[in-house]
Amino acid sequence: MDRTSCCIAGGGPAGMMLGLLLARAGVEVTVLEKHGDFLRDFRGDTVHPSTLRLLDELGLGEAFARLPFAKLREMRAQIGDTTVVMGDMRHLPGRHKYLAMVPQWDFLDLLARAAAEEPHFTLRMHTRVTGLRTADGRVTGVRFVDEHGAAGELAAALTVACDGRDSVVRAAAGLRQRQFEVPMDVWQVRVDALPSSQLLPPSDDLKSGRVFARFGGGQAAVTMDRGTYFQTSYLIGKGRDAELRRHDIQWLRDRLGALFDWDDRVTGAIGSWDDVKLLEVTFGRLARWYRPGLLCLGDAAHTMSPVGGVGVNLALQDAVAAARILAQPLLRGVPGVADLARVQKRRQLPVAVVQKTQQAEHTMIRAALDGTLDGDRLPVPMRLLRRVPPLRTVTGYLGGIGVRPERAPAFARVSPGARSRRG
Repeated sequence: MDRTSCCIAGGGPAGMMLGLLLARAGVEVTVLEKHGDFLRDFRGDTVHPSTLRLLDELGLGEAFARLPFAKLREMRAQIGDTTVVMGDMRHLPGRHKYLAMVPQWDFLDLLARAAAEEPHFTLRMHTRVTGLRTADGRVTGVRFVDEHGAAGELAAALTVACDGRDSVVRAAAGLRQRQFEVPMDVWQVRVDALPSSQLLPPSDDLKSGRVFARFGGGQAAVTMDRGTYFQTSYLIGKGRDAELRRHDIQWLRDRLGALFDWDDRVTGAIGSWDDVKLLEVTFGRLARWYRPGLLCLGDAAHTMSPVGGVGVNLALQDAVAAARILAQPLLRGVPGVADLARVQKRRQLPVAVVQKTQQAEHTMIRAALDGTLDGDRLPVPMRLLRRVPPLRTVTGYLGGIGVRPERAPAFARVSPGARSRRG
C-alpha cells in the first residue's frame, strides 16, 4: 500500500495550491484527481487581486501574465435601463487593480506545472476517491479507483478534502453542512460570438468589462465574453428546472435574446436542451471543518453561492492558510486536532462575511426573478452605490481582496526574477 504525508482529494484550485505550497515546504504530498485533465466548462474563472499578488509571491506572476485573460476593473449590473457599478477595483492597493478573467483550466495547468518541479509533489490523474481509511476513530488515508478500474488505498498522516460542493470525502467522514436557503438554480450555456456582429448595442457601457449582468422582466443572467463565445449563466427559480424544460428550446432563445439584445443568429447556437447544463445551487458551511486526520477546505467546507464569483478565491485563501499552519506539524509527523482547528479559526470569519453578503445578493435575485426589481425601485444599497462613488471602492476591496487575505508562506516564496525555486 502506498503512503504519503498529505493526501489531497481533488485537483481543483484549493487542492493544487495546497499541494504546491506543502511540497515547497518539503512535505510529501499526493493529489488525487478523478478527471484526466482540467479542461471543463462552467468553472469559476475569476482570479482576484489577492490571488494575483499571491502568484507574484510564488514566482508565478510572469507565467500567469502570459495566459490569455481579460481584466475586469468594475463589477456592474444593469437593472432594466439603469446601470449600477457594484464594485470598483481601480483604486485598490497593490499592482493588480482588476479581476483576471481566465479559463480555470489554464490556471490549474499553471499550478500543476509549478508543482511538478517539486520533488515532494505527486499528482495522480484519473484517480477517483471512493472512501476513507480509518483506525481508532482517526482518518488514516483514502480508498480510490485508478484509471484502470483497480481499487487501491493510500495511507496518509493527513487527508484534505478539496473535492468540491458534492464532496465524497466530506460525506464519507459523516460531516454535514448547515444549508442556507437559495432562490435560484443556474442554467449554463455557451453562445457563439458572430465574427462580424456586435452582440451588444454600441451604447451599452458594460462592454468594457467583458462581463455583462442583466436583470429585468422577471429574468436574471450573467454572460462572460470569451472572444469566440459567450459563457452565459441564466438564473431560474430554485427547483424549476424540470418544469421549465417542458418548453421548446426557442423559449429560452427568445428570453436570452430579449435580455441581451441577441438575435436568432446568436441564440441559435443553443441547439437543444442538451446544450443547457444545470447547476443545482447549494449554499452552506460545516460547523466543524475537521475530524482527527481529516480537514475540509473550499466548497467541501463551505459551499458558496455562484453570485459574485468568489468561491475560487476563498478556496485558494483556505489553502494558503492551511499550508502555513500545517506544514511544520506535517514535517514533524501527524497534525493534531488543535492544528486543524487553527485552520478553521483562521478562515471562518472571511467565509461568514462573504456568505452574509451573498445572502443579501440573493434578496436582489429573488426580486429579479419575481419581477419586482427594476431601475425605478432599486434596493437601498444600490441607490447608495449610485449616489456615493467612494462606496464602490469599498465593495471592490471586499470583492477583490476580501477580509483577512492570505500571503504566501516564507517557505514557498520565490524572489522576483528567479526562474525557479532551484534556479
